[in-house]
Amino acid sequence: MKRLATLLALLPVSALAHHPMGGETPNTLWQGLASGIGHPVIGLDHLTFLVAAGVLAAALPPRGGVLAILAFVAGGFAGSLVHMAGIGMGPVEAVIAFSVLAAGVALLWKRVPATLLPVAFGIAGLFHGHAFAEAIIGAEQGVLVAYLAALALTQAAIGLGAMLLARRLGAAMPRLREAAGVCAAVAGGLFLAMALVA
Repeated sequence: MKRLATLLALLPVSALAHHPMGGETPNTLWQGLASGIGHPVIGLDHLTFLVAAGVLAAALPPRGGVLAILAFVAGGFAGSLVHMAGIGMGPVEAVIAFSVLAAGVALLWKRVPATLLPVAFGIAGLFHGHAFAEAIIGAEQGVLVAYLAALALTQAAIGLGAMLLARRLGAAMPRLREAAGVCAAVAGGLFLAMALVA
């Protein structure tokens, strides 16, 4: 247990902070756009989930995969609005970490019902979006719109890009899904441990 605590203490916890503006609220349209683009990329938990979600979506028919990714983006938008309305959603960072772990397990399990993925992605999006909104509390309306638009487009691009890449590499790399599942499950477990000890 001591070794685990030491390992967790050495991990870069600041990577979970997701603040491209150094923790400052964006003040200009450009800062809103840059922050919206940067948050899903520098937040390792969010990025890991998006990539895992894309690989999961690759197993669905093309339209179903796109809808699953867009369900996550829509859930994220709703979660951001919930946060801006001042409504809490409990231990958001722990739930986000759990979503990464769950995506990894789903990749390894291979028997996840196709109809469940859009619903699960939408629910996960609520919590990811709630966390993303923390960076824009207090921003002006124009900056807020720029942030949310850039955030949605960036998440969609990452998720859909991962899905297309997984489809393209699927035949050449038959163990891609398992490798992605192991990586996501291990990362999710670490993120969850970090969130619980924080």
